[in-house]
Amino acid sequence: MKAILVDDEPDGIRTLKKLLERHCPQVKIEATCANAVMAKQQLEAMKPDLVFLDIQMPGQSGLEMLAALPVKNFEIIFVTAHNEYLLQALQYSAADYLLKPVDEDRLMEAVLRAEKRLKEGKKEEWTETLLHNLSNKGNPAEMRLCLPTLKGFIILKLDDILYCEAERSYTIFHLEGNKTVTVSKPLLEYDNLLADTTFLRIHKSFLINLYHVKEYHRGEGGMVIMSNNEAIEVSRRKKEQFLIKIKEIYRY
Repeated sequence: MKAILVDDEPDGIRTLKKLLERHCPQVKIEATCANAVMAKQQLEAMKPDLVFLDIQMPGQSGLEMLAALPVKNFEIIFVTAHNEYLLQALQYSAADYLLKPVDEDRLMEAVLRAEKRLKEGKKEEWTETLLHNLSNKGNPAEMRLCLPTLKGFIILKLDDILYCEAERSYTIFHLEGNKTVTVSKPLLEYDNLLADTTFLRIHKSFLINLYHVKEYHRGEGGMVIMSNNEAIEVSRRKKEQFLIKIKEIYRY
């Protein structure tokens, strides 16, 4: 895979270059760039397969450069320092990213995923999802969720998700119109990802969208009736948290 490294920090370029040479022999580094202007020129000239893109750079950021490109026909692995809203947008969009300092195991995993996508000829509509999510960072309810599937991926508005159900190490998304999507990731991952939204884990097997709760029936934990008329048990230890969150949303 022909690759370009984009980072305004020389130490960052040197470290990433060494790690790639040591652990990812399938990556051939064609150029290194210290800013977005240089990167745009090299992208147009070299047409790489893979770009390691630092997000926070002086002048034009990596994301601003990406948004301005008319064609994004290459794989991207983002490289960034920790930023809560930025990481949330990357995770919602199912984008590959590496946190500085770069971990060699995560690097190898990200490169293998990029190689697989290139071989499969996957399209990169998720970049548009990422740019949408970044424009709504800090407002998770407006973000879109990119779910990997066997055929590729599906992009959802959070409002379209009624609830998520655990099925061993898989998660079943129950959507508007009685549709379902099964993802090969555990429910815990989406519980963590959707923590600051209207979603709440009310049972070990269910993560529900509180906007789709139609009724609540009292009991030891109780029972919720969702907008599709499915009844879901509320565990006893989640009852208080559920009632607090419902009160916050509906002000009853």
